[in-house]
Amino acid sequence: MSVDLQSSFLTLHEFIKAAKMQLKPDIWDYLTGGTETETTLRRNRMALDQIALRPRILKDVANIDPDATVLGKKVRLPVVLAPIGGLVEFDGNAGVTVAQGADEFGVAMTLSSVNQVPPLEDVRAAGKAPQIFQLYVRGDDGFVDEYASRAIESGYDAFCITVDTAVYSRRERDIARRFQKPWRKSATGTEYQAAFSWKNVERFKAKHKIPLMLKGIATAEDTRIAVEHGVDYVWVSNHGGRQLDHGRGSMDVLDECMEAAGGKARFIVDGGFCRGTDIVKAMAMGVEAIAMGRLYCYAMAAAGAPGIVRMLEILEDETKSAMGLTGVTSWDQLDKSYLHFGAPAVCEPHVHSAYPLLGLDDPGYGGR
Repeated sequence: MSVDLQSSFLTLHEFIKAAKMQLKPDIWDYLTGGTETETTLRRNRMALDQIALRPRILKDVANIDPDATVLGKKVRLPVVLAPIGGLVEFDGNAGVTVAQGADEFGVAMTLSSVNQVPPLEDVRAAGKAPQIFQLYVRGDDGFVDEYASRAIESGYDAFCITVDTAVYSRRERDIARRFQKPWRKSATGTEYQAAFSWKNVERFKAKHKIPLMLKGIATAEDTRIAVEHGVDYVWVSNHGGRQLDHGRGSMDVLDECMEAAGGKARFIVDGGFCRGTDIVKAMAMGVEAIAMGRLYCYAMAAAGAPGIVRMLEILEDETKSAMGLTGVTSWDQLDKSYLHFGAPAVCEPHVHSAYPLLGLDDPGYGGR
């Protein structure tokens, strides 16, 4: 890491400011916005803000280790870089840049099928860290099988199917700008996503041996069905508040989903996570990893793969601080007894409310 980058970025919110200066207004709105009233987006932060930590004192926290095991591999933080469409808008090397940053620091990443260039094989070859391939269903069973075979042959560690996009949402920031994302203009086959059902999940599990994740589960009922179908990972998500408006925050639904699974599936969660304390809260609930999307895109837009690494270094510092002050040195020491639910929130939640020093009165930062 260059000395310049080390000194240029000392807090996470500085990546947001740098990204704002680099990105076109329509891409900025695509990245920071949600759907319609953006209620679900805000509830993601509200759900996190209403969980307080219950610190224990006089513990020996001289040696704090935030390492974790994700997809059977050791990683430096229990973080997954979430699938993002149109990565080329943030860096010209797109998924390869993400893979390089994830590999250099040591976290898992997810590549979205929306990113056709570079191909998924090149992205997998760009780093040895755990990688997940995520699919939007845009064709029949043969379409799904082709992507699954390519992912397996390339060495991806898991295959993820997004299941909360049966209908594409009304993202009013994009609509108000009369902006259509380049990767949406050529999108075809959306009727296959709309028709995708549990029968398709059953068929996939019978045919392919790669661990299967379903991303976009938000209820106990669907978690039970997923477990019955042998789904390996339940990815609790509301698409960052970008699909169904007036949904619940991810941390509001995580507990019911985990209870419904009965220990028969592993869990990833996303939705508003952007601080070290957020990671501690989710790990105390018992997830395997926390997925983050917007945060690494800011870092990527600001400084490419080195920016992703520097962002993760700061996030690691925050996480270790939160662990030590909570009174634990490793994740296996955490459980829900370290959490207090129903704490009053102290600020109005929105996409950047976790960063009070950002200057949220400036509407250019997508806050209010």
